Amino acid sequence: MSSNALHVPVMLQRCLDLLAPALAEPGAVVVDCTLGLGGHSEALLATFPAARLIALDRDPAALKLSAERLAPYGDRATLVHAVYDTLPEVLDGLGVPRVQGVLFDLGVSSMQLDEADRGFAYAQDAPLDMRMDQTTGISAAEVLNTYPPGELVRVLRTYGEEKFARKIVDAVVREREQEPFRNSARLVDLIRAALPQAAKRTGGNPAKRTFQALRIEVNGELKSVERAIPAAVSRLAVGGRIAVLAYQSLEDRLVKQVFAAGAANTAPPGLPVVPERYQPRLQLLTRGAELPTEEEVAENRRAAPARLRGAQRIREDAP
Repeated sequence: MSSNALHVPVMLQRCLDLLAPALAEPGAVVVDCTLGLGGHSEALLATFPAARLIALDRDPAALKLSAERLAPYGDRATLVHAVYDTLPEVLDGLGVPRVQGVLFDLGVSSMQLDEADRGFAYAQDAPLDMRMDQTTGISAAEVLNTYPPGELVRVLRTYGEEKFARKIVDAVVREREQEPFRNSARLVDLIRAALPQAAKRTGGNPAKRTFQALRIEVNGELKSVERAIPAAVSRLAVGGRIAVLAYQSLEDRLVKQVFAAGAANTAPPGLPVVPERYQPRLQLLTRGAELPTEEEVAENRRAAPARLRGAQRIREDAP
């Protein structure tokens, strides 16, 4: 299946506009930390012909499709099989100390949602896998079948913000004693039966929060984001820019915290002159989180939950 046919990049023009001032000069390096099917990467290469791209993805299938898509750009594009929180190690391995641009498009990719056998989508029956890299780690089925009840409640409450986590987990534990979970349809039916009627009348598919929580747990997503955003900021050259697309509040909150900390004056109160070491390292480029336009959401429903934040490196870290 063609990667072009599968992927509509979210908030593409706004991402390009945010990064543009840092990528115009020859020799600029931009990192797409979440390559996916290559829509953002292709646009970066086409828009900034003097720039070099380094693109990371943990999903071998996505890397294969994107390699075909980006082949016309030759050695301007370097694709790496890696999780984005290993960005410093990737850059060190390539001999790149600093970069001028970084883009994150967090969450699950279009291909992973659309490939039924990956188990990400609650709207179709599939094996409960949910691993972004199917060559490693535990599946969602293993989480459901082996985690102690208390751990399952923690996962659903923390990563899915699911108010009825205990009811769902009680039902899961009863069911898994009869037969282990293997497919998504059985889990969706269980969730529908476990929730009160009032909870099923609003908020879309009642399985949405549980599936989000399992996906985040299986892939260690929040822990990776927590490490990755500060690591990316640390490798930005002065004048370099970072843009981050998040699709749920937990990820967006982490991005907001890192950017706010970098843009803060850390001097003790009362100093008449603020020394260099206390000056902000980042300048925020967006007022809060920017949202997609109504037109974009109408054309691409997956853009609806997107939240975009941008920042520019304005100063080196204090010695």
